[in-house]
Amino acid sequence: SYTTDTKSKAENNKTIESLYSLSVDIKKIRRLKGWVLLQDVAYVKEIGGILKEMGADETAVANILERCPEAILHTPEEINSQRALWQLVCQNEKQLIKLIEQFPESFFTTKYHQNQKANIMFFQELGLKNNIITRFLTSAPSIFYNPVEKNKNVIETLQRNYLNLGGSEANMKIWILKLLSQNPFILLNASTTIQENLEFLQKNYFTDQEVLQLLSKLKGFIFQLNSTTMQKSMLFSKNVFKCSDQELKQLVLKCPALLYYSVPVLEERLEGLLKEGISIAQIRETPMVLELTTQIVQYRIKKLSALGYDIKSGNLESLNGTKKDFEVTYGKIQSKKERPIFNPVAPIPIED
Repeated sequence: SYTTDTKSKAENNKTIESLYSLSVDIKKIRRLKGWVLLQDVAYVKEIGGILKEMGADETAVANILERCPEAILHTPEEINSQRALWQLVCQNEKQLIKLIEQFPESFFTTKYHQNQKANIMFFQELGLKNNIITRFLTSAPSIFYNPVEKNKNVIETLQRNYLNLGGSEANMKIWILKLLSQNPFILLNASTTIQENLEFLQKNYFTDQEVLQLLSKLKGFIFQLNSTTMQKSMLFSKNVFKCSDQELKQLVLKCPALLYYSVPVLEERLEGLLKEGISIAQIRETPMVLELTTQIVQYRIKKLSALGYDIKSGNLESLNGTKKDFEVTYGKIQSKKERPIFNPVAPIPIED
């Protein structure tokens, strides 16, 4: 709603003077969002005052306004409403100002205030803890812009399908909350997409129990896919590993990435492994290695090779897992290699 025609307008001197008085770097704003300085009305002193009142020092206020200069275009009433809203889930103003410093754009998006409020209350009723809701507000703010009915509809679709797949009423709440915590973006999908993807898995002979297992393993990412890409990825894996439908199903259950990643991604990762001298048979035995990027695989192989560990002749389990998992595996191989053959504390036999 703000004009971005920079040619016909001059900068607002009053705005610039007010920003200078708050030690804001005007050059940064000119470079990033110069249009803000052209607006006829700005609330620099008022917004700066509210931030200070909340506990921000001069440096923090300057940083916030440099990163999100459009903050000064909101009225004090809008910002105070937003402040009251975020206080519903923040422990105190100290935590709130820290979040604003880290994620100013999320806080200063006041356009969807009523939807944000309704969604915060809905998530609280659902049983999500306030610390999870604050994480959503900062890292996935778009889910609060939906009308609350849309989010309720998606949750109801998930609950209905969970029960239809044989999940128990007693575990349903925990399952939903875990799924949301892992991937709040599932709320941006249409209920029909969720339904279609679950039906696709059932048509491909996954049992209800296996579909539930996949949903948990994929952390809800399955809802961001579509049947066409899943079909292509499965067909690609079937051809590469030369396996039957039943064997393919077992591979997908072992490594849901075969379902989730597109064909070009799987191709690139497969080529990277083959270049390292790893065989298709080894990959089929440990398909989870395809969850790793080519760069990570190369780095891990290099580290293991330096210890004299030959990945071509062993299994690929040692490459798998998170960074932490790999470090534990690497540490075990390293200590095994360094362990002396003799026991250094045993008495040395001496002939008489």
